[in-house]
Order: sequence, then C-alpha cells, then structure tokens
Amino acid sequence: MRIGILFGGCSEEHPISVKSAQEIAKHLDPAKYEPFYIGITKDGEWRLCGYPSTDWEQQNHQPVVLSPSRGVPGLIVLSDGKYETVELDVVLPVLHGRLGEDGAIQGLLELAGLPYVGCGVASSALCMDKTLAYLVVRNAGIATPLFWIDTEREPVDPGALPYPVFVKPAGSGSSFGVSKVESRAELAGAIAAARQYDAKVLIEEAVAGREIGCAILGNDELFAGEVDHIALTHGFFKIHQESTPESGSDNSTPIVPADIPAAARTLVQETAKTIYRALGCTGLARVDLFLTDDGSVVLNEVNTFPGMTSYSRYPRMMDAAGVTRADLIDRLVATALPGDRR
Repeated sequence: MRIGILFGGCSEEHPISVKSAQEIAKHLDPAKYEPFYIGITKDGEWRLCGYPSTDWEQQNHQPVVLSPSRGVPGLIVLSDGKYETVELDVVLPVLHGRLGEDGAIQGLLELAGLPYVGCGVASSALCMDKTLAYLVVRNAGIATPLFWIDTEREPVDPGALPYPVFVKPAGSGSSFGVSKVESRAELAGAIAAARQYDAKVLIEEAVAGREIGCAILGNDELFAGEVDHIALTHGFFKIHQESTPESGSDNSTPIVPADIPAAARTLVQETAKTIYRALGCTGLARVDLFLTDDGSVVLNEVNTFPGMTSYSRYPRMMDAAGVTRADLIDRLVATALPGDRR
C-alpha cells in the first residue's frame, strides 16, 4: 500500500510533528507499506523526503505538491522543469496544530479524493477551536469549564472573572500560550501571550480535579486505550515546553494505567466516547478530561491528531491496552479505508 506521510507544517508544533513522523517511520511495516514522506517546511513549502530526519529542512529534496484534482491523483513531483505523478492509496497527516489539525489539510485531501486517517474537515475545525467544542459538548450533556472569550474588539471585563483562571489561545495545542492567572493584575500579560498564537483568546475557570486522558480509536465501533493520569509536583501541565521532553518533564509524570477506581476508569472511557461522537470525530483522538473529587468528569480538550512521539500520551495509552505501535498504524490506516467519511 502506498502511504503518504505528511509531517512538519507551519504551526508552532512543527518540531513535534517531525518527532511523531520519526516514530511512525520506525514502526511502519515495509512488507505492508511503501512510504512517501512529505515534509512541509515552516514556511509552507512541500518536499519529498527519504526519511523525516531532524535536519530534513537543510537537505536538498525534490519539491512536491498534492494534486487537488481527482483526475491527477496523489503527488506531483517536480524535477528539472518536468513533473511526474505518484499515486497514493492513503494519507497519514502526522501534523499538529494550525493548518494540520484544523481542517485545512483535510479539505485539500477531500478535494484530491484521497482517503486519509483522522477526523474530517468539520470535526477537525470544531475540535481545534476549544470554545466551539465546549458548546457542542455541553449540548451533549457533558460538563465543561465555565469560559469567556476575549478578542480585541470585545475584551473581557477583568473584574468579572473568578480567579484563578486559565488563559489560552482558542485554537492552539501543546500548552503554547497557556497561563494560569491568579489575579487581575496578571490578566493582560497572559492575554498578550495567548494572542501570539490566536487572535481569539479563551479564559476558563480553574477546575479542581485530576488531569485524565483517554485515547480513542475508530469510526463507528470505538476502542478506548488505557486511561492515563498526569501527576503534578507543582504548577500546571505543560506538554512539549521542555528543551528535551524525551527525558521527562520538570513538574509532571504521565501514569498509565491511571491510579483511579475501576468505576472512574469506565466513566472516563464512556464519557470520552460520547464526546468523540458528539464532535463527529473519526479515526483517532485523545480526549483530555478532569476527574473531580466528587467523581464527575469535565472536558478539558480534544486533540484530533495527538502526538505520536516516543514519549507521547496517545501511543502509551494504546501500548498499555495491548495495541503495539505497528498494530496501531494498521488500525489507523484501516479507519481510512474505504474512503466514505460521512
């Protein structure tokens, strides 16, 4: 099977995407797949690579584009003023953040008529904007934090907030631009930090509870991996903010399986499935929740293409459920075939 693996991208999560692609390359079965690695530079240029190495952007690779025409399927590889086409059977968009998880690349793949792994256009866009995801999930009967939206045109009244609060870009991931604000005096700086990543800023109440994650796989029939728990020594959970995340975080440790009662584990998994369905997710997603002291759950966020690095939570949760990384790739590809994504 000819599989196109997109990685890199223009978002702040570019280096994480490269690491995710490296991990997938390590576990891709060459007897089953012929991989075509398509790297997207931080400036948005597409290159056909032999391997998603750390220094791939410094190497001389052939320019390539994805044909949006179904009459010219797959890749168009440019070389010396000429081009050749490479047909693909399926695409694995190993992209995180803006222009990767927000429906943009999914729309291009839809135009091209190429089956791809992961959520569709509408679901990707919905989950990327945390405020919209909260509204849909609330309508499905699942609790979310109280939240406020701050924009330059309609700023939030600092005196109306129940401090402490968390300030986040509405459409970003991996804790980029996220701050915990303890008082009114800290709010303006936190909003400015979040606005570096999105003009729309989310301000939400601080939920008292344990941070719990659940990995979901599938379309109609859903499989939930083991539940994990983020154990904090201080501060709040910031993923991918460390200089060497492979060696661990300075304030957090993911524990899988989570040390929670069996009933709570079942509640987390079933709630995650309900959220996944309500948001129209397909393929995969990591649903992050808060488990409160009274045993209830509150949505934190949904990642439609979570990290696949050696230290990422999603593959670790699947590992703990008995799904090896090679098997995970097979199962993900299976969710994209055949290509009816309705």
